[in-house]
Amino acid sequence: MVDSEREAIRALTGAHDGAFWLEETEAPVFAPPLGRHVEVDLVIVGAGFLGLWSAILAKERFPEWEIAVVEGGRVGFGASGRNGGFVDASLTHGLENGLGRWPDEMVELERLGGENLAAIADFIGQHHIDCEFMQTGAIDVATDGWQLDGLEEYALTARTFGHDTTVLDRREVQELVHSPVYEGGLWTTNRTALVNPAKLAWGLAGVASSLGVEIYEGTVVTGVTVIGGMVDVTTAQSGSLRSAKVILATNAFPSLLPGVGNFIIPVYDYVLMTEPLTTSQMEAVGWDGRQGLSDLGNLFHYYRLTSDNRILWGGYDAIYHYGSRISASYRLRSRTHLLLARHFFETFPMLEGVRFTHAWGGAIDTSTRFSMFFGSRHQGKIQYALGFTGLGVGATRFAAEVLCARLEPKESAFEHLGLVRTKPVPFPPEPLRSAAVAITRRSLMRADASEGHRNLWLRTLDRFGVGFDS
Repeated sequence: MVDSEREAIRALTGAHDGAFWLEETEAPVFAPPLGRHVEVDLVIVGAGFLGLWSAILAKERFPEWEIAVVEGGRVGFGASGRNGGFVDASLTHGLENGLGRWPDEMVELERLGGENLAAIADFIGQHHIDCEFMQTGAIDVATDGWQLDGLEEYALTARTFGHDTTVLDRREVQELVHSPVYEGGLWTTNRTALVNPAKLAWGLAGVASSLGVEIYEGTVVTGVTVIGGMVDVTTAQSGSLRSAKVILATNAFPSLLPGVGNFIIPVYDYVLMTEPLTTSQMEAVGWDGRQGLSDLGNLFHYYRLTSDNRILWGGYDAIYHYGSRISASYRLRSRTHLLLARHFFETFPMLEGVRFTHAWGGAIDTSTRFSMFFGSRHQGKIQYALGFTGLGVGATRFAAEVLCARLEPKESAFEHLGLVRTKPVPFPPEPLRSAAVAITRRSLMRADASEGHRNLWLRTLDRFGVGFDS
């Protein structure tokens, strides 16, 4: 019997405080900080996935435009380089969430999501981006008997939307991945891919640069102001920009527009990365299909293999800080990393002796409806998308399509969609915000401990279609 607490402490000894993806290879430098005044047709604030996809799609749509991307840190340094690398086809944070909000649109939304995933795969292949992209599919695993309830019914529904989905019993799921805690699962082969997210971000930036997009790293934008029909973009450095249009791709960082921040909260998610598994360790765990895995609890883990047979293990303990604060000091949380390590050895006791090489965290832009939303200011001169709630690796490309379509004066092809037209319920102001998040987290923990029973608080949130997730 493995002492998971002891193993967790041992395995974390010497783990590096840093995102594995961002440190695996030397990150390319695309441009020094902006040190002059620049006038262009389009400014994009943020060089994560949303900003980079927006730059590429805008340049393809408007090849004559001069486009500049301004990034406060390095390309992919935020959530785009810190996530688990799951590329999901869902645009609605899962089929059930979408059916609960836009049931009449789900045939179209699921089709668009599948097309979006295919477009990402095609783009990576066309441009020879070396980002370890693998279309592996995913397994949602049940670690408690109550999590099996409704899986057959869900699978029937999912198949009507084109999902290649199979319900697995205890023997079947453990044949695929040899964890003694698995009670069953749901295997979907055609809606999830895996990627090295930092390499994807760097690859997208390389393509954007080759198309003529200027990328300025180390340039912190401090404000956007519309003057005389143009948008002035000020920075904390000596440079400034003026453009006809601006796209804000700021993710969980504070919005440059008043009021927008009420629709998201930054939630810190934490991740561990193991050393590469040996051949015997890989044989012990199985996992020959290399699927992306997550469990079916309200507070869930997500995990996957890397190209060199490390295991990335994250999730479960999402943390919100009072006042929606963001700080580099929040990227490491020893208590959460110890909890994650303990859960790891409870799931994979056969991996006793494995060490973790990296431990990190990052902020996710969470919305109350768990999915992206869109907005604009100043007669469409400033466009934005936010609220990806953990599924931004794939959904950002679709969001960029929506934003680029909105740059034209004619009606966008996506404006009829409720996903695009509507906004989530805003979060309450402090101190109610922190209290609501804390009550929700405790209620979700109790639900997991009581066979999924949702208390009055959670049932009330369900009734009004709001919640908290990572």
